[in-house]
Amino acid sequence: MATSILHRASGVALGAGALWLAWWLIAAASGDEAFECVQGFSTSPIGMILLFGVTLALMFHLLNGIRHLVWDLGHGFEVKTATTSGWTVIILAVVLALVAWGIGLSMMGAF
Repeated sequence: MATSILHRASGVALGAGALWLAWWLIAAASGDEAFECVQGFSTSPIGMILLFGVTLALMFHLLNGIRHLVWDLGHGFEVKTATTSGWTVIILAVVLALVAWGIGLSMMGAF
């Protein structure tokens, strides 16, 4: 039940992230002043936390979507299997989000 609610919440977060991306792209096309405004917010501590949240939502939504595809094939409905796969999705989503941020930050020279 919790992963079902999280799946919906992550979908909403991805919608907000898509709007943020559109804001960033429009600002980039609009000129330096608009871009610096968006970039300033995006690189602020609150912006970085929100961006990490969008990354986490993306990883969770992707992995849980794969889990649902497996269910569509008729596998994994047993209570123990469903619980195990749910925890696996949550843990892997966190790990993949951290890995993605680690790679991104290292490419920017932050490490």
